[in-house]
Amino acid sequence: MSGSVAVWIIPAVLLFWAVGAYKRLVRLRSQAIAAFVPLDGQFAHYVALVQTSFASIHHDDGPAARAGLVGAALQLESSMKVARAQPLDVPVMRALETAHEALSASWARLRNEPPDLAGGPLPEALQLQWEHIALDAATARAEFNRRVQDYNAAVRQFPAGLLARLFGFTPAHMI
Repeated sequence: MSGSVAVWIIPAVLLFWAVGAYKRLVRLRSQAIAAFVPLDGQFAHYVALVQTSFASIHHDDGPAARAGLVGAALQLESSMKVARAQPLDVPVMRALETAHEALSASWARLRNEPPDLAGGPLPEALQLQWEHIALDAATARAEFNRRVQDYNAAVRQFPAGLLARLFGFTPAHMI
């Protein structure tokens, strides 16, 4: 009698554990995806700032640094569209990270240009807006990275990692 009870208890415990581990993986993945939304919003603020401030500049007009900034903003916007659909996909998030770095480098290049008779290359108010967005983006980025780190730890953890592989949970990329 006790042997038959053990035959039923062990699979029941394993099933109970598997359901709990699966729910935890789903919850952590959902939290990581939800943490991407504020980061996406901050990146959208970067794009809006550049587009509204430099909208009249075409690639043939104005300094090359300004045209490069506008191009980098367009690249970030394109990467954001793809990342919204797949916020935990490694190649997609690497592309978004690269686009953000390109925009930041273009901004720094423009900011560091020598002043002309009209003044500095960027108005002080515009620079303050950029810095405010950068602070908010850094906070959103840290939260996203923390959530992704928690998710990745759960995906790699034994024995939950076995379930993760079985159900297609793959590690995500931090930005």
